[in-house]
Amino acid sequence: MRRARLTWLVVLVALLGLLYAVWAWREVAPPKPAGSAAVTAVMSGDATGFTRALGPRAFEFPADHGPHPDFRQEWWYYTGNLETIDGRRFGYQLTFFRFAVTPEAQVGASAWAVRDVYLAHFTLSDIAGEDFHAAERTSRTALGLAGAQAEPYAVWLEDWHAEGDPHSLTRLQAHAGEVAIELELRLTKPLVLQGDGGLSQKSAAAGNASYYYSMTRLDTAGVVRVGQQTFTVRGLSWMDREWSTSALDKDQVGWDWAALHLDDGSELMYYQLRGRDGGVDPQSRGVLVDGDGGVLSVSAEQVQWQVLDHWRSPRSRARYPARWRVVVEELGLELELTPALADQELNLSFRYWEGAVTVRGRRGARSLSGTGYVELVGYE
Repeated sequence: MRRARLTWLVVLVALLGLLYAVWAWREVAPPKPAGSAAVTAVMSGDATGFTRALGPRAFEFPADHGPHPDFRQEWWYYTGNLETIDGRRFGYQLTFFRFAVTPEAQVGASAWAVRDVYLAHFTLSDIAGEDFHAAERTSRTALGLAGAQAEPYAVWLEDWHAEGDPHSLTRLQAHAGEVAIELELRLTKPLVLQGDGGLSQKSAAAGNASYYYSMTRLDTAGVVRVGQQTFTVRGLSWMDREWSTSALDKDQVGWDWAALHLDDGSELMYYQLRGRDGGVDPQSRGVLVDGDGGVLSVSAEQVQWQVLDHWRSPRSRARYPARWRVVVEELGLELELTPALADQELNLSFRYWEGAVTVRGRRGARSLSGTGYVELVGYE
């Protein structure tokens, strides 16, 4: 996964591609949030000229940290939970998306030519302040306004950026209005290839898949700024990296995704793809990463994902799940996830809920606690 974001990412490709085709020489405002009608209209977007994820491949680093221009879309996805020394908590999201407007072979040599559009989302959940901040930027790659590279590693959109060495230290920086982050992320476990050796199948159709890896536990330190206050923070982050061309299946309407850091040193990631009939697609899956870095695959058949409560957005009127019970009996795992803030809805180019959660539960006889992030798409 990072997931089954494919549906709304294709929406953005279509909308942003049209805008840039008409106004390629100037900045454009982000499109309005796309609803289900727009999603349906572009589900079968033209993939001609782009590579598709049709089977497992050998991953190559550092090259695969950089862009994959032969695929239609990709993303670099950072989320995390942070605390000050006296326990004030924050959640953050910093994500960069690349969308190809046209296959590379069709682009002219002009420095103003637009082949790729970059989009970035930055959010800060101020738990004590009971406030959620969300911002978005879009830009073309022409003239270096946005882009990505493998060596040295960097992905940026204007002065929002992630850079450094993903296998040791990555620096994140972003600001919007009265909030900002400056963070350093240190990798503490080997990266995890999701799915079948890194091939993450999204539906039964050939090519409806992505290449996907995660960095599941990143020790994080730095500063968070809110208004005139600067907070020194520490915590844990999660990074997802994915590239693909195909959209979801036409019968898939959304997904729930969770990435959790548990206090026994393990991490759990699980996503479920929801069908129009209300069922869970069998391609839904996840992983449990033990404290020593061992990886156990988790299938949809093994996971009980129960919604315990709901929250209705005052803006979109969307009704989102708001508390969950997650059980994996074969692992002796039983967890309850609770949003750190009820309102962590992004109302940007696409409307979705993604935010910090608190975890309580057990694994066998041992009590567990932790933090994590949950993403909910397709609830309008």
